[in-house]
Amino acid sequence: MKYTITGATGHLGSIVLQDMIKLVGANNIRAAVHTPAKATGLAEQGVEVVEIDYLDTDTMTTTFKGTDVLIYIPSKTYDVLQRVTEFENTLTAMKEADVNEIIFVSFYADQENNPFTMSAYYGYVPRRLAASGLNYAVIKNSLYADPLVPYLPELIERKNLIYPVGNEALSFIAQEDSAEAIAQLAVKPELRNNGQVYTVTQKQHYTMVELGKIMTEVTGKPIGYAPVSVAEFAEIYASDGDGAELGSMYQAGAMGLMDLVTDDFEKITGHDPISMIDFLTLHYHK
Repeated sequence: MKYTITGATGHLGSIVLQDMIKLVGANNIRAAVHTPAKATGLAEQGVEVVEIDYLDTDTMTTTFKGTDVLIYIPSKTYDVLQRVTEFENTLTAMKEADVNEIIFVSFYADQENNPFTMSAYYGYVPRRLAASGLNYAVIKNSLYADPLVPYLPELIERKNLIYPVGNEALSFIAQEDSAEAIAQLAVKPELRNNGQVYTVTQKQHYTMVELGKIMTEVTGKPIGYAPVSVAEFAEIYASDGDGAELGSMYQAGAMGLMDLVTDDFEKITGHDPISMIDFLTLHYHK
């Protein structure tokens, strides 16, 4: 079996790739990356490294040939039309390369009334796959817990979380857990070849007051909750380049659209995901 992973040098993709090496061996993995020269370390591990250009279907067709299962991790652009174009080109290249199986890595902010910038894209792909004739599964991530760790020093200084979600709760998953679930899906055809849709979350969701209490316990510093408005949040993080997009995501949270909790991670892997307190305790260093 040959497994091709897109975005294989990204934060999530690199973890998925290493998990796949453990499960099936490096010789059965193809890393599809934009800049192969930056992936020499993967080649040294025995992984086949190939170039991918989502806007060039001929190159993508060559990249996908011989693939049994495509693990599709989307690019990070917030341009909805570009993302749709990239995925349509992927489907075209899969057809030309005779690839019939795909795992699409998605996000749970995809409801019809969700104001998140990328909601339309995440809503579109499952419907597109349903009509594609492919064998597929969709795995939706909840919010990553990982960015909370480097965010803690700022929160300690502020003494408050400021996410504009009011009294609503948010669900999280650690990237390592997400990657494990994706890799397990890839090697378990009975879980992925019939249009299954999974959402991976921790065992519980958290209001911001509850999350602040956990952060206080882990850091030893008081962290409460003093929400700003969506507009204020977008302005505060505008210099990071994604303030408006993140603001729209937390606007969805304030509507109660991002609090889903499932046991899908356990169904896929056979064990519980890491809890929020254990995750922060493991990764936070005073």
